[in-house]
Amino acid sequence: MSAPRLRIVIVGLSITSSWGNGHATTYRGLVRELVRNGHEVLFLERDVPWYAKNRDLPEPPFGTTALYGSLEELKDRHTDAVREADVVIVGSYVPEGVAVGDWVQTQARGVKAFYDIDTPVTLAKIARGDYEYLAPSQIAGYDLYLSFTGGPTLHRIERDYGSPMARVLYCSFDPELYYPETQPLAWDLGYMGTYSDDRQPTLNALLVEAARAWSAGRFCVAGPQYPGDIAWPPNVEYTAHLPPAEHRAFYNRQRYTLNVTRADMIAAGWSPSVRLFEAAACATPIISDRWSGIESVFAPDREIFLASEAAHVLHVLREVGEDERRAIGERARTRVLAEHTAAHRAEQLESYALEALARVAA
Repeated sequence: MSAPRLRIVIVGLSITSSWGNGHATTYRGLVRELVRNGHEVLFLERDVPWYAKNRDLPEPPFGTTALYGSLEELKDRHTDAVREADVVIVGSYVPEGVAVGDWVQTQARGVKAFYDIDTPVTLAKIARGDYEYLAPSQIAGYDLYLSFTGGPTLHRIERDYGSPMARVLYCSFDPELYYPETQPLAWDLGYMGTYSDDRQPTLNALLVEAARAWSAGRFCVAGPQYPGDIAWPPNVEYTAHLPPAEHRAFYNRQRYTLNVTRADMIAAGWSPSVRLFEAAACATPIISDRWSGIESVFAPDREIFLASEAAHVLHVLREVGEDERRAIGERARTRVLAEHTAAHRAEQLESYALEALARVAA
């Protein structure tokens, strides 16, 4: 039996621009699949200069997207839609997110949800009194807390902050965009991710040090905001930004790809990056840092390699045979196709929304 048609409003960071954020690709896949399932989706995005200059999907071909220039414009133009929606979702890092959340919680008549694409970062910010886009007092006012982090964090959100319903909604990938294709291999190990102070030491330990120790190896790093004074070894190729349209080719040109996790997400555990799923979908074998819960996503040494120092990375790069390398990648691809597509996430969201609607109506 199919789910009833839902009217969904999402106030999110961005769906039109993937520049410097991982939210856009997540929202694109989710909204597309919700629309395919027959739901009506309105996505509301703050029109800010840095995304306006870097829009790689200015007019998403699924659902309805509307830009707004201010909180006042958001209220003036979209209060009726919020009131009439079955589900209203406010995302993490939305500009003036606390004020937006207050508005949604006072106006929405259906399910009010918060979609945290940055859960460990959010909780760490709240713990130090930084309420940039979510105040702790608001959490109990959201009927549903959708979290990129699973495991014990869900219980913590309910126990410590009074959420009536915290559920995991991991990131996902689009199998129409990420798949194996024949490409000449350009690098032994690659990494894609925006620069962050807390990730850089791990990137240095696992990729940069490996490159220095193996001068014959070929390495690459892609991502914005890296300081200009980083001294990359000569066998490390750096690219400042790759738009989503080039991600598949990037993964398919690597023998292995590296996953590096932010410190807050390592501390929380159970926080798989979208890059894990995208790389696995391309059947590119992954070498990852270690964190609690990763074994629930991929089986170590069968679907993924785990490393904590350059020696571990070099062992995989130089000692694992080609047949096993390919088999690891194929097993990971099979796993993500079965569990982590955007269609899976849309189905999960539907089930959570119906559960929350029943709670609200009770």
